[in-house]
Amino acid sequence: MARLGAIDIGSNAIRLRIVDVDEPEPGPRGVRFRPFREVCAERVPVRLGHDVFTRGRIEPTMIAQACDALSRFRATMDAVKVERYRAVATSASREAKNADVFVERAEREAGVHVEVIEGVEEARLVQIAVRERLNLEGKTAVLIDIGGGSTELTVMKDLEAVFSRSLPVGTVRLIEAFLDGGGRIDDVRRMLLDEYIERVASDAVRGLSIAAEGKIDAVIATGGNIETLADLAPLPQAFPESRGIHVPHMSRLSEELCGLAVEERIQRWSLRPDRADTIVPATKILQYIVERLGAETILAPGVGLKEGVLVDLATLHFVPRDFSAEAASVRDACVRLGRRYHFDEAHGRIVADFAVQLFDDLARLHGLEPRDRVLLLAAGLLHDVGDFVRYEGHHKHSFYIILHSDIMGLSPAEREIVANVARYHRKSPPALDHENFRALSRESRAKVKMMAGLLRLADALDREHRQVVAKVSARVEPGVIVLDVEGTHSRALEEWTVRAKSGMLREALGLDVRMAEPVTSSSRLWSPMPPR
Repeated sequence: MARLGAIDIGSNAIRLRIVDVDEPEPGPRGVRFRPFREVCAERVPVRLGHDVFTRGRIEPTMIAQACDALSRFRATMDAVKVERYRAVATSASREAKNADVFVERAEREAGVHVEVIEGVEEARLVQIAVRERLNLEGKTAVLIDIGGGSTELTVMKDLEAVFSRSLPVGTVRLIEAFLDGGGRIDDVRRMLLDEYIERVASDAVRGLSIAAEGKIDAVIATGGNIETLADLAPLPQAFPESRGIHVPHMSRLSEELCGLAVEERIQRWSLRPDRADTIVPATKILQYIVERLGAETILAPGVGLKEGVLVDLATLHFVPRDFSAEAASVRDACVRLGRRYHFDEAHGRIVADFAVQLFDDLARLHGLEPRDRVLLLAAGLLHDVGDFVRYEGHHKHSFYIILHSDIMGLSPAEREIVANVARYHRKSPPALDHENFRALSRESRAKVKMMAGLLRLADALDREHRQVVAKVSARVEPGVIVLDVEGTHSRALEEWTVRAKSGMLREALGLDVRMAEPVTSSSRLWSPMPPR
């Protein structure tokens, strides 16, 4: 058994949940946990997003309130002897210019390490929670997670995410922009709300529909406001085993909510003050999305970000890390990103395969960690994605695209490493007068140099993007790394390119690089290219 804690630092409130978790049971699609046993749950209504979405900074009073809440949570975790916890901060902290001040004060004053996560990580954690709660095997499901500052949209097919977007539209953000004051919402403000939501969400909702390929088995919504809507606009009795929202009922409810001031909503439905104002923008966001999907029912499983954090922690605690599964997930995310930019997928895949094969064969020399293999795979797949912008300088364009894209399964720090490795797959090597390289930690700079050296060799083996080399392996002989290659055509150009691009690896490992002589028997693997 393990006692685990999750802290969700949202734009509208800060939440703590502590649970006891038993060892998981093996299943056909991985482990599955028995229901968690509640130890305690706390919620403090700190609106960290106040002013962030209009002025770009967390108010000092809000930072102080948040640190006070985290100090209480720290004391609670210590009192009940939590073994492992994770504290994640979402949209308000992501966008605040002074988020570093909040993170530093939380560590110093409350003893809580706060991790500011991106929207793609937020979506991943919600997916984990939903997969654990609902049986979605063999189904296509749309996930909608509505928070104070952002809304995460995901399409899952047979338990795997095939589409994910984080939208800068959330309940607190809309209140700050359009609804501050707490009165009834007139026609002008309703129009502003509707137009803003459509402008921000329309492209993503179209992408969601395309990814679902017209077949949606379930629409699932999460977030505190979703639980309230499930109470106020519940599914009819025809759905006795499902808790959720009836869309036609919700549409009628939306009109009622807009016609009442915050105080009137509190009295009529016994809502908390910080729920009575956010319920309107939450309803508007959800209504826009589901009406365009043509859905009449929405499932509300009663889980969210903190439950995903707990499942993730439990998995880390009990299950040996599966780097192959991590690699598969990151590969899928990179391929989806590459296709958005019309990359040469065949070239990206074979270069990534060559790079990780060299990584494996030279493991005793380079000293990199298993997780670095996943990062090298990502860099190999996406190293030429910058061709979408322009071939000249495409390595720099690749850096920019990777750095500023959501890649599910990679943290911001890891994505920065991947972007740098792709940046240095050609042209000049890393140097401290390059701002992107100088910004990395010393450890990350060393990793980038080594992985970029491996990637350069892998890229050289597919010099013309024709896959004339089918397979590569590396072995170490005195003073030299020898590459054994298999293919069906002349390799003169690849051999020349390997010599030209091996300098970084030679410098990193102190070994020359050469390709082995081709087999010359009648069963040789190499044969001259036919004349054109």
